[in-house]
This record gives sequence, structure tokens and C-alpha cells, in this order.
Amino acid sequence: MKAYIDIHDKRWGRQKIDFEKIVNMVVGAKYKNAEVSIILTDDAEIHEINRTYRNIDKPTNVLSFELGDDVLLGDIYISYDTVKKEAREQGISFHDHVAHMVVHGMFHLLGYDHLTDEEAVLMEMREIKVLKKMGIKNPYVDDEVASCKDGSCCPGGGIIQFFKRFKIRENGFWQYALYALFGGVASFGFAPFYQWWWTIAGVMGAYWLTVRNQNIGGFWKSLLRVSPFGAMYAVASFWWVLHSIYVVPELAQQFAVWTIPGVVGLAIAGALIFSWPFVAVACRRMNGAGRAILFACVWVLVLWTREWMFTGFPWNPIANIAMPWTHLANSMSLWGAIGLTFVLVGFCAALVEVLRNRKCKSCWIVWLMFCALGIFGSFVGRANMQRADVGADAPGQMIRVVQPGHSQLQKATHSRAEALQRAEYNLQNLMVLAMQSGNPDIIVLPETTYPFAVMPNDDFEFVRMLGRPVIMGANTIGNFGVSNSMVVVGADGAIQKIYSKSHLVPFGEYRPLGILPAPVDLVPGGGAEIIEVGDFKFAPAICYEVIFSDSLLPRHVNDVAAIVNLTNDNWFGNTPGTYQHLDMVRRYAIESGLPIVRANYSGVSAFVGADGVIISYLPVGATGVLDGFVWGAHETPYRAIGLNGWMIIILIVSIVGIGIIDRKNN
Repeated sequence: MKAYIDIHDKRWGRQKIDFEKIVNMVVGAKYKNAEVSIILTDDAEIHEINRTYRNIDKPTNVLSFELGDDVLLGDIYISYDTVKKEAREQGISFHDHVAHMVVHGMFHLLGYDHLTDEEAVLMEMREIKVLKKMGIKNPYVDDEVASCKDGSCCPGGGIIQFFKRFKIRENGFWQYALYALFGGVASFGFAPFYQWWWTIAGVMGAYWLTVRNQNIGGFWKSLLRVSPFGAMYAVASFWWVLHSIYVVPELAQQFAVWTIPGVVGLAIAGALIFSWPFVAVACRRMNGAGRAILFACVWVLVLWTREWMFTGFPWNPIANIAMPWTHLANSMSLWGAIGLTFVLVGFCAALVEVLRNRKCKSCWIVWLMFCALGIFGSFVGRANMQRADVGADAPGQMIRVVQPGHSQLQKATHSRAEALQRAEYNLQNLMVLAMQSGNPDIIVLPETTYPFAVMPNDDFEFVRMLGRPVIMGANTIGNFGVSNSMVVVGADGAIQKIYSKSHLVPFGEYRPLGILPAPVDLVPGGGAEIIEVGDFKFAPAICYEVIFSDSLLPRHVNDVAAIVNLTNDNWFGNTPGTYQHLDMVRRYAIESGLPIVRANYSGVSAFVGADGVIISYLPVGATGVLDGFVWGAHETPYRAIGLNGWMIIILIVSIVGIGIIDRKNN
């Protein structure tokens, strides 16, 4: 057989490869009078051919165009860029990989294909046989499989080899099913389950499924491919939000119809939000080490975007799975949830790359880098815990948290006569609880505890009877409407301060886009403030405002003693959402270096230390009071640098790291 070589990229001219010998190893004597054309090109030309003739918006390693003639077999295009990158990633020689591409292309010209599993197996067997004659190892078996057939020679190898035994077809049922399974599994690392290894396995599994074969087309095909992960991850993580529909029977009758649309909406939102990191690595061919960094960077970029897009919902950063490890969790005092998430996600992706190709030195370096960051962060976290203990032996003012422990049904009603009767009962119950034995300096009541609407000039007789300042949650009426507020009332019964919630809950406290359903439409407040009650200086937070990094403290304020968080998790009952909300409080305490006094209507109410440790608490459904002190307030590096500062640092580190890896491998 005659092979005609056409060089379109001058870099090929430096390579000494006997293409005619390779093609004759494939065809033998049967095609001795046949001809084949081999075009040696680059990514740009193959990318254009793919886009024009195959509707694939990316370069590939080899393309074959069969002419259907026994003499003129056809054309084989080989990209220098992609073949060189793949050879480096797989730890094999450039010449051996080029030979494989020629053999692969020749079998396509001879009528073989890999559209089905059976066709792929037959084609691979014939390729392996030809390559073996040339002294080239089986390209479809990694070195670790050859030297360690059971996959037990390295951590996680058994899992990787288990999945490698399955031929998962692109766009087949099992591909989508596995993505969905990994998404669901990844949700179990958060409270109250704390099965952190499930989250690690879910992220690693979905990442492996994405990078195992990147020849899947452009952005939209990649998004469709990985969307089951994001959809199931969102539904499994946030289904409890829909529990609120059924708490009050009157509201259930009105809003139950939105349950299925709500689940579908969660799935669609999850698919659009959590798929981005996988799409990023699926759409760009690169070295495995750089790919791991890109994956971690895009993941935290999505987390950063969730802080503000559509009013924001940065619930459950991956960093929260580290809560059982107090030292590692306290590394968030240095780099926040965004930095710890970068470390954990990067660790997962780099470990997959190491397991896929143990000869990839840069993959090992990047994985060890993420390990080192985690260890360094743990040492910083240990120091933060020591700072959080300062002052524990010299408590200041005693604070009493009151937890009514009533259900939302007991708290609310839509009958006017019954509403007034219940309001009076609830107020009397609050007084009885607040007046229990002890001598608190300040009393804290949860979100919307006070059962009547409050005007700025109202006087509170029950506070005068208690004889000490009260911080309570109530609905206040202002010039522009009703707000969800924290009302500070002095011991004389006069209002000293009203702080209104600025981060309102979509679908719960306002109508998104002005048209979607919500039971109320509240007026937001003006943002972060500092409040003083005697010698106690604190930052107020209502409900889920505490989940937003940098949201509660005005800049350049360092003499705050604590954060007071009023909330009402009645709507979510004893679901994972209640415990995840508490972990978001713990995360904020670590990031800010401030203890948090948390008053929750139904529980969990708690005193949380500046190191995120729960000092004391009242469980869900309990009725009672919690007396305690706060100490250990300090400014953390994270509070000084801020969320945006760390996002910039992560972007710079990622861009530089990927650039160095790409330059080294080109």
C-alpha cells in the first residue's frame, strides 16, 4: 500500500515516522495496490472540519474520511496539538500515540466503527493486535491495570477499576443514571448526615464520568450530558424547602399545586447551576493537572455567583462537609467557605486524575498541592480555635434566649378572632418563659415572635414587666409597607432600634420577578448595621441573612462582640434544612471570628463560639430558655480580605497554575 503524506503543520516535519510501514501493518497484502492519504495538521484545521462536517465544535485527535473505493481508501487527518497533549497526559511517547492514531484511522477506512459496544470491542481488539506487532502496548489499558490488575495498589484504585469494567455508552441510559446517582450521593455529606465520604465519592464519580471521554461535542451537548448530576444534587439537597407548603393547612390548600412544579424548578435550577464545573472541563482539552485546577476554580466561581445572583442562595458550600473536622473547618477563618471548597473540590478532581494516570507527574504535584493546602489550613484553623477561647473565663453580660417551641400551626391562623386569642396566649407564654429563674441582662426572642404588628412609636408594657432590654423579632409597619424586623426595646418599654431584614427569602417573603407565587411581599431593609444594648455591641441577622459571607458587618468595624441571629425554622420542621441552617451559622462564626447568639422559634437555638463550636443549644421542638455568655471575638484574615478578595486570589492562582502546566506540556 502506498501512503501519501501531506504536511499542513511544519512541526510534523521534525518527526521521523514511517507512516507507510504503519498502514501496511494494518492492511497486509490484500490492499497492496491501494492508496491512502494522511494529512498531518493541527487543532485549528480539525476543529474547522469537525464544525463543518460533523457539527462538533471542538478539535479531535484523528478524523477519517472513507471514499468507498478499494484502491483510493480515503483520507486520515491527525492533529499534532491534540495527539501531543494526549500523549503527555497518558504518559506515552508521541510516536507510539501517532502510530495508534494511524491504525485507528485505517480501521475506520476499512469499515470498522465504535458506535455500539460490540463494534467498539471488535475494533479495539484488531487495533491492539496490530499495535502489539509494532511493540506498542495496549492503549486501552492503563499502566496501573497492567501492574495492579485488581486495582488495590493505590487508594481508590478498586473503585476506578470497578467502573472501568463497564462500557458506558455516550448519551446512553446508564451514563445519565450514573450522573444522577452521583448527584444524589453528593448531598449526604451535609448536616444532619455528615457522610462526607459520600460527597467526595459523588463529586469524584461525576468528574470521572466527565473526563473519561471528552469527544462529546460543544457546550450544549456537554451541558445536556452532565445536567442529571446538578438536577439530582439540587433536589436531594433542597427538597426540604417544599416542606413549608404543608405546614399550615390554609396555605397548603393554596400552594400544594406548586409542589411538582417546585421539584421540577429545583431540578432545572440545579442542572443550570451545578453543571458548570463539569461543562468547563468537558469543553476544553487540556492536561489532567490543569483540568483539576480548572474544575475547582469554576466550582467556587459558581459558589461566588450564588452569593448575589437572583438575590443569592449560597446554601451548602462543599466546605460545610468538613464540620466534623474542627481544625479543617476552622481553616475558613483564613480563606472562608470559598477557599475550603476550592481545596476540597480540587483534591477530588486531582485524585481522579492521579488514579487515571499514575505516570502524570503534574497530576501528582497538583494533588499534593491541594493536600498541602488542606494541612496548612488545618494548622491555621487550630490557631483560630485558640483565639476563640480567649476570654472564656471572664464572661460579660448574661444573655437569655427564649425558644417557644411551638409549631407554625400553633403560631399562625387565618381566623381573626382566633388570631387575637392566640396572639394573647403566645405573648403570655413568652413572658412566662422569659421570667424563668435566673438573672439575665438581655432577653432575646426569635424571628417574628412578637404576635402583633409594630409601629415605630409603640410602647411595650410586657418588656417593662420583664425589667430588662429585649431583642425580638416582629413584623414592623413603615412608610413603604411591612418588613420582617429585629426590634430592640429598652427596659422602659420604648423602642431603641429597628433593624429590617435586607436579604428576603424568594417565594417566602417576596414574589420573584414580581409575578411568581409567595404568601407575602415584604419591604427589605437597608443592609448591615451595628446595634448597642448597654455594653453589648452586636451585628444583627434575621433568618438566612447569616448564610451570606460579608453581609452582616459594615467595613472597618472591629469592636463587635457577637452576632445575634433571629430565625424561625418552623416552616422546615425536623428536616435536613433546619440542621444545615445551623451549620451555615457555624460557618459564619468561623469566617468572621465572632460568636453567634441564635434564637430559633422552633429550634435549634444555640450559643455558637467564634470557632463554630456549639457551646449550648435547645433541640428542635423543645420549649425553654438558654442562658449564656459570649467571648472570643476577633478579626480573622478572611474578614479582612473578604469574599471578593479571595475570589480574585483563587482566579489568579488558577490562571497562573493552568498557564504553567499548559506551557510545560506544549
